[in-house]
Amino acid sequence: MTAAPATPALPTTRQAGCPLDPPGDYATLRDTAPTSKVRCPAGMDAWLVTRYADVRAVLADRTMSSRGASSVHVNPNADLDEEVSPGSIIQLDGAAHARLRKKVLAEFTVRRVEALRGYIQELVERHLDALLARPGRADLVQDFALPIPSLVICELLGVPYEDRSRFQRQSTTLVSTDATREEGEQAYDALSGYLAGLFTEKQRNPQNDLFSRLISAGADADPLTMEELVVLGLSLLVAGHETTANMIALSTLVLLEHPGQRDVVLAAPERAVEELLRYLSVVQFGVLRYATSDVRVGSRDVRAGEWLVAAVNSANRDEEVFPGADELDFGREHPRTHVAFGFGAHQCIGQQLARVELQEALTGLFRRVPGLRLAVPRETLAYKHNTLVYGLRELPVAWD
Repeated sequence: MTAAPATPALPTTRQAGCPLDPPGDYATLRDTAPTSKVRCPAGMDAWLVTRYADVRAVLADRTMSSRGASSVHVNPNADLDEEVSPGSIIQLDGAAHARLRKKVLAEFTVRRVEALRGYIQELVERHLDALLARPGRADLVQDFALPIPSLVICELLGVPYEDRSRFQRQSTTLVSTDATREEGEQAYDALSGYLAGLFTEKQRNPQNDLFSRLISAGADADPLTMEELVVLGLSLLVAGHETTANMIALSTLVLLEHPGQRDVVLAAPERAVEELLRYLSVVQFGVLRYATSDVRVGSRDVRAGEWLVAAVNSANRDEEVFPGADELDFGREHPRTHVAFGFGAHQCIGQQLARVELQEALTGLFRRVPGLRLAVPRETLAYKHNTLVYGLRELPVAWD
């Protein structure tokens, strides 16, 4: 009797020489098996959804639960049955999720974020002044890409920037796919304990920041508990700097490789940033969902109780929606149709802030340092293949 073929593994390996492209298997799957079963590192089978239309449909479907967190399927130590913590805006569904989202949404509106643009411009200029005051070489990750979004999220949330080494170190562990369960729990507990202490202080001495306003809102009819505040705060703090820092560094690398496109960035930063978000798609392992009822995805019948992985990086390279998808094209029509920020009820709440940070960082950098170049051979660059958010470990650059 012939044994049934083994379920193929979730594609996670990028092709040699193509570090900015998603795994090559995705292009084949979009053509031949756009919704297919894969075996995930967490130990379960899931439907891998690769076409743009199907990914959007899955992420928009309210019967798809986010209880497994966005990328826990790539963590070999994951507990898929772990109870969702109160305050987990990433994992909660329905009314519980809407309640949390409503409490923070006003802080991330276009109007509120635009009010921060001047502050972000000042940060960019200050860091470029420091960069240009030194001999003509630097690591753009540590000296520019990481501190700017870290400072912005600290200012917005009300976290002392001098504590950045603590939360950045713990954030790195929390987004690593190599961290052991014990290391992940230690990082989570340490960051949670830090935030609990910070919130206690803000209860006594509130300031003009998001965390203080969340605590002050405790006087309303639906206050957040301390546990909810800590879990929500942890999500905002980690997500608020990890993704944008990696996008700034990777986008800089892309523009170093496409010097003819820099003028477009300076002239039309909004359009350029949308194309960079689509092209890079730093949430590299997809977004996990759990079917709570039977549903049809593409040509497949998905049963209640089955897992799905919506591959946003594959969707953003779908030729049916983005002709010439593997090429960087700042003239692309409808650039904001990408799903780099997700889609549906759980679409990234900080997307407007990320856009402004990217626009100001990239235009400031290439306006002030037009001769920027790589300081090492491209093939020696080290990438974050083992983290939930893709990026560069460092980006050595030089200028004249």
